[in-house]
Amino acid sequence: MLKEQLKVALVQTNLYDLKIGANLAMLEELFWEIEDDTDLILLPEMFTTGFHQEAAQLAEPMNLTTSKWMLQMAKLKNAVIMGSFPVKEKEGVFNRLLVMNPDGSYKYYDKRHLFRMADEDKTFSEGKEKLIVEVEGWKICPLICYDLRFPVWSRNCGNEYDILVYLANWPAPRVEAWDTLLKARAIENLSYCIGVNRTGQDMNMVAYNGHSVVVSPKGNALNELYDKEQIISVSLHRKDLDGLREKFPAHLDADKFTIL
Repeated sequence: MLKEQLKVALVQTNLYDLKIGANLAMLEELFWEIEDDTDLILLPEMFTTGFHQEAAQLAEPMNLTTSKWMLQMAKLKNAVIMGSFPVKEKEGVFNRLLVMNPDGSYKYYDKRHLFRMADEDKTFSEGKEKLIVEVEGWKICPLICYDLRFPVWSRNCGNEYDILVYLANWPAPRVEAWDTLLKARAIENLSYCIGVNRTGQDMNMVAYNGHSVVVSPKGNALNELYDKEQIISVSLHRKDLDGLREKFPAHLDADKFTIL
């Protein structure tokens, strides 16, 4: 059944470098601040390790420490949780975004565009498929950080999704691109667009200043979350999305294409 109002919590926080246990303990404390009627909880990219080449050495198999922790938290808050962490498979190591449901069912998306400027492509394997999941009747397309720069990959063909999500470790020097592209993705895809980024400074002296945001399909920011460590909840309204698509059906004139 479609829920008219979807409540989303964005968790913007600093991360401990390459310390899985410390990050899980810190986030578990923060989860008590999340309101009980929340439907979807979003964590930053690589929330157990931070974004580092060395994180590949800490990659876990599925259904181990981090997967089990996400299930516990999903049950605790009775909400769907999304977050990415390094996962080891026979085919390689993936920057994997896990979508965990309170009932223990899950789906995942492996990062498609690997950030070669930090040698992510040398230690992680490329994902092959886009994912659309459903939360309370809302269709959501979850992507990761550098994917934001590639609009073809996120193209909303035939309104296949209602919300586009980017989980990131996006550095402060390029935050103008982050702010601009999130708005562009919302406008061009006639969808809500949510970006969740970390804060703080990592062990390589890379600074992150958050700017996590929920953008309306018209390109308006629905919250003001800058560089603070903070959790913010935003309610998305179905009537606003459907009303815009009815009055301004630009999707009917979109170019048809297939990604090979």
